[in-house]
Amino acid sequence: MGRVTERRRVIRVRDGVRSVRADTLVAEEPLEIRLNGRPLAITMRTPGDDFALAAGFLVSEGVIGAAHEVRSIVYCAGATESGSNTYNVVDVRLAEGVVVPEITLERNVYTTSSCGLCGKASLDAVRTASRFVDGCAPPDALRVSTRVLAALPDRLRAGQQVFERTGALHAAALFSAEGDLIDLREDVGRHNAVDKIVGRALREDRLPLGDCLLMVSGRASFELAQKAVMAGIPFLAAVSAPSSLAVDLAAETGLTLVGFLRGSSMNVYTGEQRLVFDQEARDPD
Repeated sequence: MGRVTERRRVIRVRDGVRSVRADTLVAEEPLEIRLNGRPLAITMRTPGDDFALAAGFLVSEGVIGAAHEVRSIVYCAGATESGSNTYNVVDVRLAEGVVVPEITLERNVYTTSSCGLCGKASLDAVRTASRFVDGCAPPDALRVSTRVLAALPDRLRAGQQVFERTGALHAAALFSAEGDLIDLREDVGRHNAVDKIVGRALREDRLPLGDCLLMVSGRASFELAQKAVMAGIPFLAAVSAPSSLAVDLAAETGLTLVGFLRGSSMNVYTGEQRLVFDQEARDPD
């Protein structure tokens, strides 16, 4: 298995003084995801939870939505001169009778660690293929107070163990409506962190996640909103801004989207009916 962190030599300069030291860096390696033996996608990721990442990716692609639809997930032999396994190729075999959507069969995709899937193909997939999109959960099924939301960024950061050593990882976490941490994953790519969360839930047969909210470090892009909707998550909160396409998708599917969540300050872009405001609104002076 690949390592989550690696050590590298670095020249450190502080107040003009030069020193040489070893620095801890987050690992980044390619992962090829195969579907029934056929190459489907390559993503740059932090090694670890690779089976969950592959399963979560297939949920966001609309290929699977339940644990029983997966027959097996295994590592394939890597391409090294010695023939040893690189643990960078995963093959997902579907259960008999599971039909792969044509949109998935038609394309091979490459995703970087900074950007997941995007474009018309993903738009079509989220609008037509989600098992749980009669949109997300009903508006009254999950209610979250702004007081609970205000505490989540600190709880997210407290759970980022590898970030503390490297300063270079994104995180995604599932919380209950009461603010209890359910699961947290880190990865060099924020979309990979979400896939790991969703994939773990699928393998534990917990989809859809209608009673949870998803919190992510960084921005809320279209692909993260897409992944939330495809997993049946009704609430997405992010530390930074959303994109316009993420807001459009959230409005269309009934997803609650909160951005710039930093302490007691936040912007609510869609789905305000799921929030319980601790103070009444007031007009600006």
